[in-house]
Amino acid sequence: MRARGLRNLRAVLAPVASGMCVMAAAAAVLVPALVHETGPAGPARHSASVPAAPHRAPRPAAAPAAAKCTAQNAAESLRPSSDDGAAVSRIKEKGQLVVGVDQNTYRWGYRDPATGKLAGFDIDLVWAIARDILGPDPDVVFKAVPTAQRVPALQRHTVDMVVRTMTINCARKAQVAFSTAYFQAGQQVLAPKASKIKAFDDSLRGKRVCTAAGSTGESELRAQRHGASVLTVPNQLDCLVRLQLGEADAVLTDNALAAAQAAQDPTVELKGRPFTDEPYGVAMNQDDTDLVRRVNKVLDDYRAGGSNSPWMRAYRTWLRADLPGISGPPSPEYSD
Repeated sequence: MRARGLRNLRAVLAPVASGMCVMAAAAAVLVPALVHETGPAGPARHSASVPAAPHRAPRPAAAPAAAKCTAQNAAESLRPSSDDGAAVSRIKEKGQLVVGVDQNTYRWGYRDPATGKLAGFDIDLVWAIARDILGPDPDVVFKAVPTAQRVPALQRHTVDMVVRTMTINCARKAQVAFSTAYFQAGQQVLAPKASKIKAFDDSLRGKRVCTAAGSTGESELRAQRHGASVLTVPNQLDCLVRLQLGEADAVLTDNALAAAQAAQDPTVELKGRPFTDEPYGVAMNQDDTDLVRRVNKVLDDYRAGGSNSPWMRAYRTWLRADLPGISGPPSPEYSD
């Protein structure tokens, strides 16, 4: 049914945008495959199965006791360190970094149809982390992880980390560990330009609003529907397809992701203003405190350099066209 629906995508899409949308939407329904890459320009090798989970190292010493998580301190993380603890040593012994990513979110983590490789703002960050831990030509295993499977994948050590526009909040910090924030977004409504929907308000009454299962958008909708019916899908880009097929009237997601979807489909636009704070962080298993500190060290380096920092270069490459006016990354906050 999904394949038949894709053939009926609106003809009004621009050729390039349409090609990207069809590619990404198709990727959303494929069984996730592993992709081994040895560098941004290196050859890729495909594997049909997930490698066996590595033997878990002894539980590391607990991190210093943190204050109770609140909306005000949720983005706090452990101070950076370059020391090799149990988790970093495990990755080095394997000789590869296994990362949960998205493969169908334009600008963030998507498969570039011109090269067949994963690309985007999140993917650039993965390479920076991998080079710091494994050296200049790292072996990275990208594993496509649906939104609702990010936390289970980390808890089972199926992946070493998730870099997938994942919002840091207290509910998730009770289950996994996060780095400091590397991007600041907010929930916003996406709808057709001709729609009478104005924002995340009562103009949604009687409308069908789509969001990804397990996302902060779903949490917001469950808490306050504004009279709308809620439609959930495995991946956020599936919502854009539902919108194009007339099966949804609006999408609720982070404005950073909504802006990327609007770039794919010129008939839709952001409505109203962002109404939440959505700091994105790199997520890891709660036991892997040394890996959290190591990633925070990488993020410190990634932010450094002002307008010529790796962060700003990635922003100009991937995000500035759709999210103009951002002068720099969010400042790190530490709990110890």
